[in-house]
Amino acid sequence: MRMKNGLDGAHSEVMWVKEAGVIISSRLLACSLLGFAIVLLTGCAGKTGTTKSQELTDRTPEVTQPRVPVPRPDPVQDELHDPFAGADEGAGEEYDPWEPFNTNIFEFNRKVDRFVLKPVAKGYNFLLPDLVQVGISNIFYNLRFAPRFLNNVFQGKVKGAGIEMGRFLINSTVGIAGFFDIAKNIDLVTPEEDFGQTLGFYGVTPGPYLVIPLLPPFTVRDFTGFLGDIALNPINWLVLPIIEVNGVPSVIAHKNRMTTTIIQLGSRVGEIVNERSRNLEKFQGVEEATLDLYTAVRNAYLQKRARAILE
Repeated sequence: MRMKNGLDGAHSEVMWVKEAGVIISSRLLACSLLGFAIVLLTGCAGKTGTTKSQELTDRTPEVTQPRVPVPRPDPVQDELHDPFAGADEGAGEEYDPWEPFNTNIFEFNRKVDRFVLKPVAKGYNFLLPDLVQVGISNIFYNLRFAPRFLNNVFQGKVKGAGIEMGRFLINSTVGIAGFFDIAKNIDLVTPEEDFGQTLGFYGVTPGPYLVIPLLPPFTVRDFTGFLGDIALNPINWLVLPIIEVNGVPSVIAHKNRMTTTIIQLGSRVGEIVNERSRNLEKFQGVEEATLDLYTAVRNAYLQKRARAILE
């Protein structure tokens, strides 16, 4: 009869002996028990965990090996890992060599928000219903179609580029200049792509974390991408030309720079106030629940950008 190793082998041997009705001598029984004990102590085929002996007799005790913890990969950390992070950024640490400067600018921006932007946003929120605020946000998003479309093309994301084109055509017509996001209601959505993500796609490292007055946080790569997206938006050189190209006409003439500046700044301020109004309760909750707001904002931003690069 073929014998198996380990616990199953010992159990099969004992059961076979019982079924055959053979009387085992005390010496053979002692040797069998000794071999069985060695198997329990060393483990079977390198496995870890809890091992229970099969019942040899009514008095055979249960033998248990201590459980050895096996480290497992953390899926959250894997998801947030930025493959384009430089070696000087350090694993598990946010790369923020300009922290003293960034902290001062962050506090300045926070005071501007507390004493200027937040009160204005509260009044704005009182005057305009949520439906209008969402519609205004949709219009601004629709106007930035070109950079999103082009960055999908630059990254070879043909499907994403097609979805962006479809979204723009549907929302600009049926959605009344983008006020209603009809495309989203028919599940025509794709991750938003920007030039910072395109740079990351081609291996550009994030660089240091950066806080700039009156602007959202960046890394050096993302700030470069922010400027790139301004250049990629044809509105900025065909309609409201903040970028002047010789021989390229624009809706507002290049010589009328004051008009262009007023409209550009006015639209930017309007978008910021609208978004701040939509997030009054959310921001309030974060401020009240966070002790170190600078670190929380920095880490959340860097993790969000790392996920965007991985998409």
